[in-house]
Amino acid sequence: MVRLGVTGGIGSGKSYVCRMLSDRFGIPVYNCDINARVLTLSDPDVMQRLEALVEGVYDEDGELDKKRLADFLFASDENARKVNQIIHPAVRRHLHQWYAHCGEPVVVMESAILYESGFDDEVDRVLFVDAPLELRIRRTMERDGLSRQEVLQRIDRQNTEQVRQRADYVVVNDGSTPLEPQLLGILKSSNHKIFKS
Repeated sequence: MVRLGVTGGIGSGKSYVCRMLSDRFGIPVYNCDINARVLTLSDPDVMQRLEALVEGVYDEDGELDKKRLADFLFASDENARKVNQIIHPAVRRHLHQWYAHCGEPVVVMESAILYESGFDDEVDRVLFVDAPLELRIRRTMERDGLSRQEVLQRIDRQNTEQVRQRADYVVVNDGSTPLEPQLLGILKSSNHKIFKS
């Protein structure tokens, strides 16, 4: 099994690239962010520990207050570390179960914080999704309903250029450079038999 990690800065279009890998090339995708959210609503240990860390992060119906959690997480590196110490081990266990049951020759694992979380040891190669800064800001503002300043604060907390340099592959997702040929070239370069045709 070839395990390809996909990462990139906020607003770069990681999920769009992963949808293309899934839809166009039939590759299963594990999205760490989505599964982390699922686990914050379904894993009793995660829920108990988050509630102890961030008072009121769950309402009386057990629904997660995403904004409260995000505000806490992005307030400081120490806060992010504390949240990640709760969520990352649960996601890693879930990912291992997914890998074990996947059975496909190539799989993709999407993670916004692949290196920061230590999840780079769960993949064989890393693909970095790149996009111009202004486009990333606009995409994130539209998607998340954040102000420009809020987006810039989140971008400032990411080590995007260092991550880009560590990646094995880079694709440009600027809305005008065709993505499919870039992805096909990367998949063929893996020398896996299903991409040799």
